[in-house]
Amino acid sequence: MNVAVSFPGGAAVEADVKGHRVRTDQPPPLGAGTAVSPFDLFLASIATCMGFYALHFCQERGIATEGLGLSLETVRDETKKRLSTIRVALRLPPGFPEKYAEAIRRAIDQCAVKKHMVEPPTFELTIS
Repeated sequence: MNVAVSFPGGAAVEADVKGHRVRTDQPPPLGAGTAVSPFDLFLASIATCMGFYALHFCQERGIATEGLGLSLETVRDETKKRLSTIRVALRLPPGFPEKYAEAIRRAIDQCAVKKHMVEPPTFELTIS
């Protein structure tokens, strides 16, 4: 995959990803806050990836998805200036079969974004 990045002005940064334009910006005072920040987009990608696996799990089994939800909360370690914990809460739809509780947990753990955090790739930077 190739992601092309451009700089439309201010602190905004745009990425062209498979024909989709993803815009980010920094909150004031660094930017104008016109879009989500890159780090918040990163967290949203974790939540939406895990959410997709929950949704797909239910859809494959014909389980109603009305009421299905997922939330992500972060805990910050101020001394290290980074996140210490990412808490994810899955809300199952009414009538969700109890026999699938552990299976949906395993399905959500298949999230590719999370897997890349657990076993991160190597970063290589070239400057021209």
